[in-house]
Amino acid sequence: MIVVTGATGSIGRALTGLLPREEVVAVVRRPAGLACAEAVADFERPETIGGLLSPGDRLFLNSSLWPGVADAQRAVVDLASEAGVAQIVSVSVRGARPGGPLGADPHGRIDDHLRACGVPYAILRPSGFMQNLPGEVRDGRFHGSYGEARVNYIDTRDVAAVAAALLTAPVGPSAVHELTGPESYTHAEIAAVISAAAGKPVAYVDLPVPEMTAHLVARGLPEPAAGALAAMMRDMGRTDWWSLSTAVRDLTGRPPRTLAAFAAEHAAAFA
Repeated sequence: MIVVTGATGSIGRALTGLLPREEVVAVVRRPAGLACAEAVADFERPETIGGLLSPGDRLFLNSSLWPGVADAQRAVVDLASEAGVAQIVSVSVRGARPGGPLGADPHGRIDDHLRACGVPYAILRPSGFMQNLPGEVRDGRFHGSYGEARVNYIDTRDVAAVAAALLTAPVGPSAVHELTGPESYTHAEIAAVISAAAGKPVAYVDLPVPEMTAHLVARGLPEPAAGALAAMMRDMGRTDWWSLSTAVRDLTGRPPRTLAAFAAEHAAAFA
């Protein structure tokens, strides 16, 4: 069986639709009406996920971030190893490393644990998600502290397609896969792409880190996280968030979706 955690998220929902229905168990916190078998379990009780695993299974490891995520996912990795699963495919983040900013730290700790567990693994490290962009546009504007830095976004459905390819092929050598969309942009260029799709002007407003921090706090983000996020935006110009990989095409046989195609498909959400 293929046991899919994070099954109700944007990657998980897309993934369950790409896998053979009779071979999938979707891990959910409550019944979700997915088009496959569901099992109620929870990362906050890792043993409930471990109890679903059997020798030879494949495990898709993914969840939202919360303070206990690293301990919870590492516990599930240990239980998967004890159960004798054949492979773990895990969603990480670009730039993951212990001690890194925001999600980079817990994902870095999870990745290190996965490498040491003895189970064949595939670690997926996507860039930013296109699906997050519509929620950032309000009243024809979106804000950031990116300056002129080029950054990359990927459609979560392409992340799911890579996971599906790995989970249904014979287990290969353990590897880390950097996943990107086909192009990297400045945020002013992203605004132009969104404007063309939405049929109305959408502007990117660049703010210094203190002002961006205040903007994020006003939108409800706690201040320590807001400051860290604004600083990470500024620092993307100094770190590698622009280089491209061919992993999506190499593993799925087709190129990743473009930002223009995503914006056109979601024009109503941007408008």
